[in-house]
Amino acid sequence: MSRFRQNVLAVAYREARVMLHDRAFLMALLVQPVIMLGLYGGVISNQPANVPWAVIDRSQTALSRRLVEDVQSTGYFLPPRRVAGYAEARALLRRQSLLAVLIVPGSFRRDAERGHPRVQLLLDGSDPLAAARVGGYVAQVAAAFAVRREPPAAPPDGPPGRAGAIDVRQRFWFNPTLRDRDFFLATIAGMLLTNISLSLTGASLVGEREMGTYEFVLSLPTSALEIVLGKLLPAVAVAYGLLLVALVGSGLCYGFWPAGSWLALFAVTLPFVLASLSVGVLVSTFARTSAQAVFLSTFFILPSFVLSGVGLPYQLMPHGVRELGGLFPLRWYQIASRRIIERGAGFGQVVVPTLMLGLFFAVMLALVRWRMKPRLG
Repeated sequence: MSRFRQNVLAVAYREARVMLHDRAFLMALLVQPVIMLGLYGGVISNQPANVPWAVIDRSQTALSRRLVEDVQSTGYFLPPRRVAGYAEARALLRRQSLLAVLIVPGSFRRDAERGHPRVQLLLDGSDPLAAARVGGYVAQVAAAFAVRREPPAAPPDGPPGRAGAIDVRQRFWFNPTLRDRDFFLATIAGMLLTNISLSLTGASLVGEREMGTYEFVLSLPTSALEIVLGKLLPAVAVAYGLLLVALVGSGLCYGFWPAGSWLALFAVTLPFVLASLSVGVLVSTFARTSAQAVFLSTFFILPSFVLSGVGLPYQLMPHGVRELGGLFPLRWYQIASRRIIERGAGFGQVVVPTLMLGLFFAVMLALVRWRMKPRLG
């Protein structure tokens, strides 16, 4: 028994020495808790903040302006944007530039004097939780506004203290029933493609090095760019197959089909997949073993899921963190996919996300070529 214990302790000592000399493992061990504490403690929140909204004030009275000021003073909303009409408001909601639009009718002051003021609130229902909370905040402000602002001129049969209470008529666009399922299904393809892209390419060059075939690849009459693109093409085919499975599965199982152009979705998927794959290849140029490649990929996947907006609208994130999320390809892909799948967009509405993904791929390709060049010299 004593010899058995000594053998176990000897093996444990050896493995501990290996771990202590594995810099990638130690970095993952130390940095991952810091990243998760920062993201889940300081970034992720279900409470709306920095909500972009707009106002259509057809009343143009002191009463309507006070209502807008009261909504703004809650601290949840950014300064309101003035829009001319429904067409402009719908276009801004479709582009995800706004989460809410408050419409004050021209008869608002007269209706308030009669004790029955009404306003309309248009909400982006693609994120059910945020839409419901934003609508609740505006409704609370409207009720408090009536008690504080309106003169006590209640009708004889009206309850005291509630005369003139503002009736907020809410209308949810893009997801009228506020189904949480639609919010997640619209971006499930992006999350799956991010995972598969890093899994396929994160250990690609490392695997060649571990199997002893890396020198053979370098001896071929090919450039670094040709090697990288050759490794990416089969993965692109796999990614498109996975995209079809996600789309068709959502449609057949839940009746949730893309409302916009399928061709536009396929077009924007190409630069996104190439950008994600190139990140995996870049990781493999830094890692020395497959385990290190997996650890380094984790540093990219976790912040990407949190900061991209697939689980929490990026518009509600604080400044600084919101801009940081723009460094991940999934941010731009989820913007494009939500516009196409939920809002019925076409090519014209996803040009900017597509260009940003193409630029990201070009930058990653340049970094990969730079990292591989000394090894090819």
